[in-house]
Amino acid sequence: MPVDPNATAEVTAFRWVPPFAEGLVRDIRIRWALEEIERPYRVRLIDAMSPRPPEYFLEQPFGQVPCYRNDEVQLFESGAILIHLAISEERLLPFDRAARMRSVAWMIAALNSVEPAILELANIDIFNRGEGWTKERRPQVIEKIQARLKHVSDALGEQEWFEGRFSIADIMMVTVLRNLRHTTLVAEQPNLAAYVARGEARPAFQRALADQLAVFAQHQPEPEGEAA
Repeated sequence: MPVDPNATAEVTAFRWVPPFAEGLVRDIRIRWALEEIERPYRVRLIDAMSPRPPEYFLEQPFGQVPCYRNDEVQLFESGAILIHLAISEERLLPFDRAARMRSVAWMIAALNSVEPAILELANIDIFNRGEGWTKERRPQVIEKIQARLKHVSDALGEQEWFEGRFSIADIMMVTVLRNLRHTTLVAEQPNLAAYVARGEARPAFQRALADQLAVFAQHQPEPEGEAA
């Protein structure tokens, strides 16, 4: 479903990011969920490279994206937004209480048990690349990630999705694992590599990704020295 500027639901997103972050900014999680349930949304763009306007911190205390609001709620944190969208949508969460809560648990596991080490690696490989301390720290972080991915791989097993059916657990886990795309770590666990590929192949994900990337392409800064 295309982005609709007249929709009541609004998602904040960045106007542009460097290539290493394209397709990884966390509004992709909310866009994907909204596409899965065919719910239109509009986008409010902010500048990732500039200080946030003071009023934005009233919506997102840490100045991050995404925020989400509609006629009912105003939320920050992608996990909370996904839970809100899924509460009344069986396409995003099973109605069975036990399966529902296990799906939520896996979504939180992606955020709390898997993502922190992955983000530390991103800091080493991208934001602090070439600094002396990273040479000693990187093997330790790699080892930690490999251990976590092995646990995730063992838990997934031969299932197509966590808890046997697609849910917000998979939206979160797939988008978290995609942050390792600059490495071969996911490929070391073939079932996880196939799992991420299944998520990326979903039409809803493809639409969400295309919409995010289209914004970045539209606002691509001019190369230095070529401005009019």
